[in-house]
Amino acid sequence: MTHTNAPHPGLSGHADARAAAAYRCPQDGTRVPVEAAAPWCCPACGGPWDLDFAAGAVELKSLTGRVGSLWRYAEALPLDGPPPVTLGEGRTPLVPLTDTVTAKLDFLMPTLSFKDRGAVMLAELARRLAPERVIADSSGNAGTSVAAYLARAGLPCTVYVPEATSPKKVEQIGAHGARVVRVPGDREATARAARTAADTPGTFYASHVFNPYFLHGTKTYVYELWEELGGRLPGAIVVPVGNGTLLLGAALATAELYAHGLIPERPALVAVQAEAVSPLAGAFRAGTEEVAQVAEVASAETLAEGIAIPRPPRARQILRAVRESGGTFLTVTEDQIRAAQLDLAGRGLFVESTGVACWAAVTASPEALGGREAVVPLCGAGLKTGVAG
Repeated sequence: MTHTNAPHPGLSGHADARAAAAYRCPQDGTRVPVEAAAPWCCPACGGPWDLDFAAGAVELKSLTGRVGSLWRYAEALPLDGPPPVTLGEGRTPLVPLTDTVTAKLDFLMPTLSFKDRGAVMLAELARRLAPERVIADSSGNAGTSVAAYLARAGLPCTVYVPEATSPKKVEQIGAHGARVVRVPGDREATARAARTAADTPGTFYASHVFNPYFLHGTKTYVYELWEELGGRLPGAIVVPVGNGTLLLGAALATAELYAHGLIPERPALVAVQAEAVSPLAGAFRAGTEEVAQVAEVASAETLAEGIAIPRPPRARQILRAVRESGGTFLTVTEDQIRAAQLDLAGRGLFVESTGVACWAAVTASPEALGGREAVVPLCGAGLKTGVAG
């Protein structure tokens, strides 16, 4: 496939808000244009980027007959579409679990994980920017999604994963044609290796943590809830949190919908972590914005490998989003994760161990919902990891 460095109208030379999109550091305000040579992190502080982009209003009545993917919410997305890079992602079903708790089956996405929502945005951005190489790092699901969508875009990529990553996830990444680099050590060591490689000129770092286009993909989870519920949202949106990509996407969407007068109030964001690796929950309970200000969290082993992040780069943003929404943090034990996976399987839903964390949390602590209607995401298919041991 031949690529050019000609600007795409969705990124430059265009009159709409997408033309003015720029990376912006939420810590110090540094701004750089979105282009192939843009640094993958803020050069001043090393932190992740946000995106200067004003989402337009999505009118509910306008959605009838639109494309059956997340690109149907075109007004709210920072890339014009629908583009060539799509696998029909999104529009996953809602299934009631109790009278007040509903599950959204995001494990039915093309690569069997909710990460497809963000990966399609990164892959389309990479296709338009035409870098010399693309790299990513992941505990499994994000890497799989990025590999699949970059294959769709005709771009090769290298994915860095921890050496203990599920063999099934490694196999899936490789099946999409990506080169897999297994890094000794934990998720943090893997991220460091990838970020060193990302400093090579001509490299696009398809980071689901540092690149904000990923968050603008995950926010479609909430836009779908809003559409499927007839223009409203539940009182609580419960999400698993490691690096916080789904939670921050949800915060973006609820803010946008509220700003455009499309919802009367913003729902509470309830964040769930594994008790074994719960730095954000600890910081929330301590009333601080800095994970480093609480007791050091060891990179302990947990069945919820997808959210086992000891030092999330967007920790401040995550904590602020939960607090501003009136939400809270819940933690779950390994036994609760095992029980939740078997319980959901008994209901016909085989979900991977990370993906059952929210169901485990609301069944163990129903009082945390305060009687509010809630939606929990079932984020990844059980076939990715098998039954929790």
